Amino acid sequence: MNEPDGASAGDVARRLGIAVTTLRTWHQRYGLGPSQHSPGRHRRYTATDLARLDLMAQLTARGLPAAEAARTVLAHQHAPATQPSAGHNSGGHDGGGHTIAVGPAAGPAARGLARAAMRLDTATISGLIAAAIRDQGVADTWNDLLCPVLVGLGKRHAATGRLIEVEHLLSRCISGALTAVPRPDDPARQPRLLLACAAEEQHTLPLEALAATLAEHGATSLLLAPRVPSTALTATIHRTRPTAVLIWSHTQATGDPHQLQACLLGRHQPLLAAAGPGWPDLPPTIERPADLTTALALLRPLAQ
Repeated sequence: MNEPDGASAGDVARRLGIAVTTLRTWHQRYGLGPSQHSPGRHRRYTATDLARLDLMAQLTARGLPAAEAARTVLAHQHAPATQPSAGHNSGGHDGGGHTIAVGPAAGPAARGLARAAMRLDTATISGLIAAAIRDQGVADTWNDLLCPVLVGLGKRHAATGRLIEVEHLLSRCISGALTAVPRPDDPARQPRLLLACAAEEQHTLPLEALAATLAEHGATSLLLAPRVPSTALTATIHRTRPTAVLIWSHTQATGDPHQLQACLLGRHQPLLAAAGPGWPDLPPTIERPADLTTALALLRPLAQ
């Protein structure tokens, strides 16, 4: 965001997690617009402009009316240089203030998504995720954009017991964007890859990301709903005869190795993978992909 020529409206909107139309409204109504101008070119936002807009976004995210927030920004021209940014603010008595800390390694897009999530801005959340998937692909979007915000949100909830509504809304938007990734068009073909949550496990987003990534690489998969009982999973394996089965567990409470063993009791012996941090130490015969990239490398060759 420190390019010599300044930043475009689209760059600034992504950084702040707001719509470009909102940015233009702030410019037209409150004078919070770009100050750099070259003949024959659109105006560009300088670092000073961005600092003012960053404070504006923080104040409106806290529920301050836009007009009042703009008056505050204009009355304190130097406040953004001395106030902590939204991406690093850990103030407040509940361990997080009014922001989601996404970590110093996260990029501007992750901080923008975190801001939009805190505002419960469904349109902006969905737009940011869809644009990232279109431009970067599912795997990079998951690793660089979505995971930092989900992890930060999870830590904030663990510390405060709050923001359940933010988590649910963000999860729904992520799920919708992942589901929208086109699947290989072969309705007569039975998927060879089976993805399922462990019994009682309700966190499905990592599996949805894997299914979307596989689809992006031309591989179909069968994704089951959360909380799949062992009997239902083994029955599905018997009926569909997949080449590989991957089971996700997010917490130790759901990582029961007996469910894995049950998958190998029948005649059909698929490759079995256990993903997620919930599993205990397992025998080497069970694959343990560490992340989305390694899971893709493991499963994609078995999709045919």
